[in-house]
Amino acid sequence: MAELVETYACVPSTERGRGILISGDPKSNSILYCNGRSVVIRYLDKPLEVSVYGEHAYQATVARFSPNGEWIASADVSGTVRIWGTHNDHVLKKEFRVLSGRIDDLQWSPDGQRIVACGEGKGKSFVRAFMWDTGTNVGEFDGHSRRVLACAFKPTRPFRIITCGEDFLVNFYEGPPFKFKLSHRDHSNFVNCVRFSPDGSKFISVSSDKKGMIYDGKTGMKIGELSPEDGHKGSIYAVSWSPDSKQVLTASADKSAKVWEISEDGSGKVKRTLRSIGSGGVDDMLVGCLWQNNHLVTFSLGGTISLFSASDPDKDPLLLSGHMKSVTSLSVLKRNNQNVILSSSYDGLMVKWIQGVGYSGILERKEQSQIKCFAAVEDEIVSSGFDNKILRVSLNGDQCGEQTSIDIGSQPKDLSLALSSPELAFVSTDSGVVMVRGTKVVSTITLGFAVTASTIAPDGTEAIIGGQDGKLHVYSIKGDTLTEEALLEKHRGAINVIRYSPDLSMFASGDLNREAVVWDRASREVKLKNMLYHTARINCLAWSPDCNMVATGSLDTSVIIYEVGKPASSRTTIKGAHLGGVYGLGFTDEYTVVSSGEDACVRVWRISPQ
Repeated sequence: MAELVETYACVPSTERGRGILISGDPKSNSILYCNGRSVVIRYLDKPLEVSVYGEHAYQATVARFSPNGEWIASADVSGTVRIWGTHNDHVLKKEFRVLSGRIDDLQWSPDGQRIVACGEGKGKSFVRAFMWDTGTNVGEFDGHSRRVLACAFKPTRPFRIITCGEDFLVNFYEGPPFKFKLSHRDHSNFVNCVRFSPDGSKFISVSSDKKGMIYDGKTGMKIGELSPEDGHKGSIYAVSWSPDSKQVLTASADKSAKVWEISEDGSGKVKRTLRSIGSGGVDDMLVGCLWQNNHLVTFSLGGTISLFSASDPDKDPLLLSGHMKSVTSLSVLKRNNQNVILSSSYDGLMVKWIQGVGYSGILERKEQSQIKCFAAVEDEIVSSGFDNKILRVSLNGDQCGEQTSIDIGSQPKDLSLALSSPELAFVSTDSGVVMVRGTKVVSTITLGFAVTASTIAPDGTEAIIGGQDGKLHVYSIKGDTLTEEALLEKHRGAINVIRYSPDLSMFASGDLNREAVVWDRASREVKLKNMLYHTARINCLAWSPDCNMVATGSLDTSVIIYEVGKPASSRTTIKGAHLGGVYGLGFTDEYTVVSSGEDACVRVWRISPQ
């Protein structure tokens, strides 16, 4: 049995020049956002408690809690809305095809009976309102000529719907059944977000023209605007009301969020500016915000979530961050009696996590080049990219220090370090291997076969190289030369990963034909066979510290843990560990496995022995 102990969540997918619309549930104090095909539920009070829904067939765009918090409606780029349960395995209630294109926003009516969705569509259908249980239409929405970016449902009776979009319009509909009442063209650029105040008396629209307009909630007439004095200097992407309907929070591309006091007559004055904490680069632009209970939540383009306290906004915010793209490799280090997990995604982001604590910071390198694979020891990270270079970066606590790049002349395939003398790095390329000592390439050896995977023994005396033909070549290393010692044949597909056990008595290999094999190092015989329980290629492999278990991760989304002393059939399988495939694995102790994958999350599993 394996149980999920911790999830280090991904951050929301963001896009330059577009806002993201985040929603929450004040009762459970949780927020919802989307990354790829996943919808993520995060609890602001419990950062390690995360729930992920991955049933969408296409990229998810927006998700909202129903007014009672029991259901969630989420939408994707194909125009589909799925309604599913917040608890108990997220059971699907209904699925509707609402628009012919991407859905950008959706809202529930306050009685939880109707849903309005807007986005891109063919012809004139940019907005649709429907009954949540039958999908029948409840109104006609004319008046928009381009993509509709946001919509809102008046939270009190009489019901009203407002929409805004790329045609610079804010439209007001009465109903149900809803029909067009009036339209405003006060903005001179895309209108990014509209929101009703919780008491239903007003609504506000914010736009890329740096302005915010306030309207009467019942009649739809304009009553005021946000004062340009000390206002935003960039596009305003999102707006959120305070629970008492007297203040709003706005987030902008000028890297700041502002709290505005909204007076009875509808004018808005800046009460406080929340600075984003960061280096001041493009990634610090704010693209989303939410005011929930006592939390002011802002989201930056780079994915950092900042939690400010509404009662004490001058206090430093709690920062939560993580990966936005697929996490391709991870490494586990022991430091100060803590298990430190380093993970890297292919866009070059390296994140440090501490088991039991969660997010612990981003490792800023001098140049954020892409990372294909990396290996880490106590005080150094060695990574390979897509630019034919190996980078050696020294680690000083949480910060990256000196960085040296070594050109090895061709694209690195696999990279491993001799752990007891980590200045020796062993890198395989398409046609051979390169040995690097310190910052010097000491030998480039061309082998007569196509290389697909490699590893070096921790003591640096032996290396194993896997080929496209499924054969394992064992070499001894003397000085800077390789001597072939043995050829092992068992695999029926190209070798994808090879790893030595920590005590050096065994090694394990996995191939593209979904099979893994554990070998005895001394006799070079197969020690554990028939490890054929994945349904797709094996991407990664890890040994437990006591060498009793070996774990494999595969493109079929599952992780399988085998015990070396028992037959392969008595395995432990974690199905659906990562949506889209598992790409990184490691053990933090004898019974704890860390995995990462395509869904940009890192998960920690506890194995109870059979």
